[in-house]
Amino acid sequence: MKSPRYERVLLKLSGQVLANKRGSGIDPGCLEKITTEIQKVASLGVQVAIAIGGGNLIRGTEATGMLKIDRVSADNMGMLATAINALALQNALERKKLVTRVMSAIELSQLAEPYIRRRAIRHLEKGRIVIFACGTGNPYFTTDTAAALRAIEIGAEVIVKGTKVDGVYSDDPFRNPKARRYPHLHYKAVLDQELKVMDANAVTLCRENRIPIIVLNINHKDTFKKSVLGESIGTLVD
Repeated sequence: MKSPRYERVLLKLSGQVLANKRGSGIDPGCLEKITTEIQKVASLGVQVAIAIGGGNLIRGTEATGMLKIDRVSADNMGMLATAINALALQNALERKKLVTRVMSAIELSQLAEPYIRRRAIRHLEKGRIVIFACGTGNPYFTTDTAAALRAIEIGAEVIVKGTKVDGVYSDDPFRNPKARRYPHLHYKAVLDQELKVMDANAVTLCRENRIPIIVLNINHKDTFKKSVLGESIGTLVD
């Protein structure tokens, strides 16, 4: 069998990949599909960390408008949503006999471990899957930025962003059938063209620390595994 190209990866999952057809909540079928793909990568001996979003439950930016909640409170609610997703993901992975740890950037002592960099690395070295919840623990920072920050801190070799589309496009592929997929992009092009890969803070952090980003459709069978093996999948940003 081909050896993995990467020994330690950070998988960034948006909350939307867990959502039902209405785009909200947690769909059992989506949860099963995604954890199966994670299991395939873990079985290769690759150390896997996961940063999870919470947009399927609540988005801080939407709560400020629809619910008229102040931004700080809304972002705090969003962080709690990521913790819910992290616990659901942990439970699904443990049903597959994968040892996991949820680490939270805010204190949730009865539900998750506090995020401590050295402890996270030790978990990974022992073959445990680490799920990072609650973003950076601060309002005004997205879970994309949290994913980039955690990837740098734990020494991940790549960020794999699992989405519902098979890469980065010149336009929304669901609305524009003529949208073109980019197989490869440089960080500068992503920032200059404001392409929706990750937010600008996250892309800048990755550029400064030379961490490549692979954007792929996590729902497609074996895409995550193929990316870790070094095959050309989705869009590579470096």
